[in-house]
Amino acid sequence: MFRGATLVNLDTKGRLTVPARYRETLNTESEGQMVCTIDLHQPCLLLYTLPEWEIIEEKLSRLSSMNPAERRVQRLLLGHASECQMDSAGRLLLANTLRQHARLTKEVMLVGQFNKFELWDEQVWYQQVQSDIAAERSTQEPSTQEPMSARLQDLSL
Repeated sequence: MFRGATLVNLDTKGRLTVPARYRETLNTESEGQMVCTIDLHQPCLLLYTLPEWEIIEEKLSRLSSMNPAERRVQRLLLGHASECQMDSAGRLLLANTLRQHARLTKEVMLVGQFNKFELWDEQVWYQQVQSDIAAERSTQEPSTQEPMSARLQDLSL
């Protein structure tokens, strides 16, 4: 399980160094083999271990290529999926097309999300956090309350 947000740097070749606290897990779970693709709803990338990505691929394979919406999701996620191998120094090379999609600069936020990481440009990440906090605050106002899902009602922090 991956959690926490860590600032990492992209080098001039487009490599990021995975924090040491994740390396052993990544080597154990996937021998450092990762798959990176775009997020369909946010300007960030999704980074999976190969075994986790294979679960996603299995789900994608069950979608219909005859249904335009399902085909679009397959095209976007599979079409942008790029394998990357963590090297002996703990670095991952991110494809240029992926870096461009997420507008990654030198400073990148590596954000643990249970079974995957999100990769955000640092400034975009902080803007998203502020936007998310504002959205949460606005849902607390009676006039703009959205119905809360049962899963959120059961979440006790």
